[in-house]
Amino acid sequence: MQEHKAGGAHASIDDERNQHIKIYVNGDLVPKHEAKVSVYDSGFMLGDGVWEGLRLHNGKFAFIDDHLDRLFAGAKALDMDIGKTRQELTDALYATVEANGMTDGVHARLMVTRGLKKTPYQDPRLSLWGPTIVIIAEYKSQDLTPVEQGIKLFTVHVRRGHPDVQDPRLNSHSKINCITAMIQSYKAGADEALMLDPHGFVSTCNSTNFFIVRKGEVWTSTGDYAMKGITRQKTIDVCRMHGIPVFEKNFSLVDVYSADEAFVTGTFGAQTPVIDVDGRSIGEGKPGPMVKRIRELYHAMAEIN
Repeated sequence: MQEHKAGGAHASIDDERNQHIKIYVNGDLVPKHEAKVSVYDSGFMLGDGVWEGLRLHNGKFAFIDDHLDRLFAGAKALDMDIGKTRQELTDALYATVEANGMTDGVHARLMVTRGLKKTPYQDPRLSLWGPTIVIIAEYKSQDLTPVEQGIKLFTVHVRRGHPDVQDPRLNSHSKINCITAMIQSYKAGADEALMLDPHGFVSTCNSTNFFIVRKGEVWTSTGDYAMKGITRQKTIDVCRMHGIPVFEKNFSLVDVYSADEAFVTGTFGAQTPVIDVDGRSIGEGKPGPMVKRIRELYHAMAEIN
């Protein structure tokens, strides 16, 4: 039996095979119901960790080098020793999907925390035994309803902060800023939150990056107050490769409301059309031709890589 879960750009179809998966926990592959971490783990106590979400296409993890670049950069920024090389993490990812007999249609979450703490306190020096590494690989087929019909966004009061407060470009386990934004958006009846930067310009969504289309041009934020997503960058790359004008720039909600098209990007959903922002129909209120073209070009790129 399959049923729909989640929503918006992340809408997926439940797969019963996920009840029997094996999960990688610090080098061991254990059944799902036995996969556990300690209550003394830094990630559980403090959100002290970094993570990546990857898609498995035809037996290969798409853009794995980009994901590992971001993971190691984040760990270095947090002064966290991952304890494994890039090749060792790559091997662990493939060992996980191989142990589950997975080759395609899979989303993997790679999580690294600072590990067990001696006592509950934020001082990272109290994490004495090295990192905790967990890999959850699940069968996930995208529910194409949002792609075919589009999603709705709501601009929330929660802002993306300055990098000297908590750098929004850091893909850390600490996501309370995004969670509170998402709560406000779904309470307002939308699928995801549109977030502004400290200056009032459009920044990003709570879990995806945001783009608009105006007169044949594709615009996204500067990225100064948003996590620079892998799919975001690949979308920019594919536009440049195929002669589609694309700009990283400041723009406001006035530009959004009068845009011809809008869409969000993410590892799982790739490019998902946005048809409504704050009750304003975007363009004709249905997915437009540019996002369809970019989505096709992106999937062709993902197959190559």
